[in-house]
Amino acid sequence: MDIDKLNAVATRVFFWAAFLLFALAVFEWTLSWMGRSLLQRMYLPGRLLEFAAICLIFVIALLLRQVRQELKKSGT
Repeated sequence: MDIDKLNAVATRVFFWAAFLLFALAVFEWTLSWMGRSLLQRMYLPGRLLEFAAICLIFVIALLLRQVRQELKKSGT
């Protein structure tokens, strides 16, 4: 597996992880609003959103790396 394919897979994994963490945070916030908890207060919704943001930062970094390599290939 070359580095470009690995980069594409990592980007997708981090993006989907961020999306799932965001959805879980919204769901946990909704449950806590109703007085219940899915994660038994291990992670508050704000902390889950922080994890999702960290994953998105990695996605942005990987995409910027990919853009930089494409620009190098084109000679610009």
